Amino acid sequence: EFKREAAGLVLDQGDSHIEASRSLGVVESALRRWVNQLQQERNGVTPQSKALTPEQQKIQELEARIARIERFKKGYRALDVGRSRAFAL
Repeated sequence: EFKREAAGLVLDQGDSHIEASRSLGVVESALRRWVNQLQQERNGVTPQSKALTPEQQKIQELEARIARIERFKKGYRALDVGRSRAFAL
């Protein structure tokens, strides 16, 4: 939330990186990263790091959920559950 609002000062309110970083007490390079990330997210690019926008956060949550389900399915198949086997006596 803080990162998104900080980046919004630069993108939406027109503050310079220097002004915004000083007023917020953050390092300018960090603010520049947040601004770049927010710009990319607004353009629909899913970030590699933790998302700033709620939409991108939801996308990341859903992608993680899909990955967990795929891992579960792969492990489930390895168990051969539900297959009957005939054994010779």
